[in-house]
Amino acid sequence: MSVFRLIDRYLLRELYFAFFAVSAMLSLVLLGGVLANVLNRIARGKIPASLLLSQLGLRSLDALSLVLPLAVFLAVLIAYGRLYRDSEMAVLAASGLRLSGMLKPLWYLALPVVAVLAMVSFWGSPAALDRADSMVREANRSLLVAGMEPGRFVDMPGRYGVIYVGEMSEDGTQFKRLFVQHEHDGRLDIVTASEGQLFYDEDGAQRFLSLTQGFRVEGTLDQPDFRTMRFSRNDIRLPEPDPDGKRRAESVRSTEALMGSEQLADRAELQWRLGVPLSALLLVLLAFPLAKAPPREPRYGRILIAVLGYILYANLLALGRGWMATGAVPESLGLWWIHAVVLVLAVVLIRLGERMPRGRA
Repeated sequence: MSVFRLIDRYLLRELYFAFFAVSAMLSLVLLGGVLANVLNRIARGKIPASLLLSQLGLRSLDALSLVLPLAVFLAVLIAYGRLYRDSEMAVLAASGLRLSGMLKPLWYLALPVVAVLAMVSFWGSPAALDRADSMVREANRSLLVAGMEPGRFVDMPGRYGVIYVGEMSEDGTQFKRLFVQHEHDGRLDIVTASEGQLFYDEDGAQRFLSLTQGFRVEGTLDQPDFRTMRFSRNDIRLPEPDPDGKRRAESVRSTEALMGSEQLADRAELQWRLGVPLSALLLVLLAFPLAKAPPREPRYGRILIAVLGYILYANLLALGRGWMATGAVPESLGLWWIHAVVLVLAVVLIRLGERMPRGRA
């Protein structure tokens, strides 16, 4: 018994070493992608620069539901694949270790990952997304979200035009000495005002600049038909603060709210969240037979095929969620048929690859 406990520790060490190495690599890729997305939105005036770190952290937490299943999948492939290529698995089999002994260390890796994924999927990710969106909505109540600074010309949100303010309050809602220039379809529109403020309509959906004591010049560039108007007040509607950043409403709802809902979109989201930890468990089972390789096989030959299989699995789950939300797939079938296909494939591959000699337990 002590011998097999020693073998368990050895296999578990190999698995955890590969898992942390792969997780570190994927985390860098994840952070790079999230950072590029956040910086792009900051540059376009969707998010103020002050929210960079908070948005990066909150959105990275949501992405863990995609990174951790792939990390544990690759960890098993890399760790057990090395043991097969170095003929260590043959030595373990010759010593009397059964297939069940090879599977046992996998559960010590898979179960903690599944527990973390369950917490992230059920509570962490919806709360993080809701908090990230609320912070952006609050920030959009300030002109600072467009990167405005007193004394500097900047593009308005949505490339609406160019704006300049001489002075601005600390919260970015009031300003003085404003200049706005907008050109569209050959027409030029220039507005100046001595002061103004940012406000929302009664529904809180549209943003407006309320300008006081100013002038407006408008006309066609190639024709001398410009006209000048003087106003005591002029309201300019700003474009939607983040038209390309809207997400599905059910993705930020709590799991408790989804469980009590009868909407198809909510039921599909609930099955998606249940499927995140389940997918990690199934991927571990699938990786075990896929890791079996002859000694002289290329080190990363099967990993590329496995990654493509993971991408297919993840995309099928995403498509299945959409099909279920629209009623194209019945709720009883939901996403379970996709998980069932992966489970059957893993069991068949394990049975086909079970060639280890019988020995003592």
